[in-house]
Amino acid sequence: MFRIGHGYDVHRLTSGRPLIIGGVTIPFELGLDGHSDADVLVHAVMDALLGAAALGDIGGLFPDTDPAYKGADSIKLLEQVVAVLKDKGYSVGNIDATLIAQKPKIKPYLLSMRENIARACNVDIDAINVKATTEEKLGFTGTMQGMSAHAVCIINKA
Repeated sequence: MFRIGHGYDVHRLTSGRPLIIGGVTIPFELGLDGHSDADVLVHAVMDALLGAAALGDIGGLFPDTDPAYKGADSIKLLEQVVAVLKDKGYSVGNIDATLIAQKPKIKPYLLSMRENIARACNVDIDAINVKATTEEKLGFTGTMQGMSAHAVCIINKA
C-alpha cells in the first residue's frame, strides 16, 4: 500500500540571515526569514510526508511558538518526521520537489540538496528529485520578496 502527499511552503527574503535550502548554505546577500533555519524546500518536503500519512503539518509537530525550534536545522527536523513515519509503519518511497526563486542560481547545489534529503529520509539518492524554477520576475518570488517550494511524495506502508 502506498500514499501520496503534497507540501507547500513560503518564506520571506530578508537581510542578515543565511540562505539555507535543502540543507545547503548558499552564498547570497539575502536569507529566508523564519523561526527555524527557514529552509523552504525541506519544509515543503516535511509537509508532503506528514500529509501523506494524515499526520497534519510541521506547524503541529514543530510549533513556531516553541523556543526549542528557534533556529532549528530543518534537516534534523526532517529526520524526526521520518522517525514519526517509521513509528506509524511508513517508509519514504520517493520525493519530487520544486523550489521557486528568482535568484540565486540553484543548479550548482541541487546534487547536495538531494544527498541531504536522501540521507535524512534513509533512502537512495535516486528516490529524491529537486529542481528549481523562476517565475519570470512575476509575483512575490519574481520580485525577490520571498521563495516558495512544492513537494510531492509517496510513502509506503510496511
